[in-house]
Amino acid sequence: MAEDNIFSDLLDDELERTEDNERDDQNSSDGNRYEHWRIVVDAGQAPVRIDKFLAEHMQHSSRNRIQTAADAGCICVAGKAVKSNYKVRPGDVITLMLDHPKHDTSIVAEDIPLNIVYEDDDLMVVNKPAGMVVHPGAGNFTGTLINAVAWHMRDVPVFDANNPEVGLVHRIDKDTSGLLVVAKTPEAKTALGKQFFHKTTHRSYNALVWGHIMEDEGRIEGNIGRDPKDRLRMKVFDPESGIGKPAVTHYKVLERFGYTTLVECILETGRTHQIRAHMKHIGHPLFGDERYGGTEILRGQRSASYKAFINNCFKICPRQALHAKTLGFVHPRTHQQMDFDSPWPEDFATLIDKWRTFIKGTNRMLNDQ
Repeated sequence: MAEDNIFSDLLDDELERTEDNERDDQNSSDGNRYEHWRIVVDAGQAPVRIDKFLAEHMQHSSRNRIQTAADAGCICVAGKAVKSNYKVRPGDVITLMLDHPKHDTSIVAEDIPLNIVYEDDDLMVVNKPAGMVVHPGAGNFTGTLINAVAWHMRDVPVFDANNPEVGLVHRIDKDTSGLLVVAKTPEAKTALGKQFFHKTTHRSYNALVWGHIMEDEGRIEGNIGRDPKDRLRMKVFDPESGIGKPAVTHYKVLERFGYTTLVECILETGRTHQIRAHMKHIGHPLFGDERYGGTEILRGQRSASYKAFINNCFKICPRQALHAKTLGFVHPRTHQQMDFDSPWPEDFATLIDKWRTFIKGTNRMLNDQ
């Protein structure tokens, strides 16, 4: 693997890790950090900011990402953390220091049940349960979807889960349920990857959000980037700001429950936490989404009975109420359109039933008055 890819992957693990891959108890109690990567500045190097130096030398790592790493104290020179404006000098030893030891990131086959919706020689479509991380990362090196795929494919000699040319074509968050496509061959991954890149795939999500959305449908456009105040959360920025990556989400109201709304979301792009960040941005965070404020009682009544109802809903579906319901793409070999639909998982379905019952009861009370 190229040096710049190694650095980029390490930053992905450390900086783009969300609650999907939060740290486990490997963190040292005394604040020690562990070296994961290093580079020595050439003798003829002119003084330049370290963020610019690393961005120029590491093609796959953005300057913004490097600045975030420096702000977190992960970029060090001669063993001491430096800020983004530090000027590198010839002979400087620059290291990436993380607060967990280096770990063997090889993907090991694990006997974990898979809900396979469709499978052939080129690909498989899997219905991922909530609570499962899709790929090993810091804090979650085992028990992931790709570990389960490796076990399922253990007797197929041409499939190597550690080969980046096969495997997951896209990802969804740990606590999001729903459909994913896995490529079994390099040809399939390349063809499917192009479809995702060119936005010719069809993906829709169902989500329960806080608040009464008046419009029957809408479009949300706003760049998505790391929240400078909380690096585990994404934030929406003005498309003209140059911050973050362009993102567009379309939504359509399916049902209204007074204080919450069931919506269908269709993605034009596939950014980290896109639906969660976009819905928060327009004032309708996902129900139960702790990272984006959805575990607060944001709408409704002050009564003890209503508070008890909401807390019961949180217990029924203890995650963001988001399900990747449909997935469509052109088969890489046959060129036929493939469309899949997954039913709501039990926690999501029970949650929606609770809200349907609640709003019927509320409407009945109002009609009787």
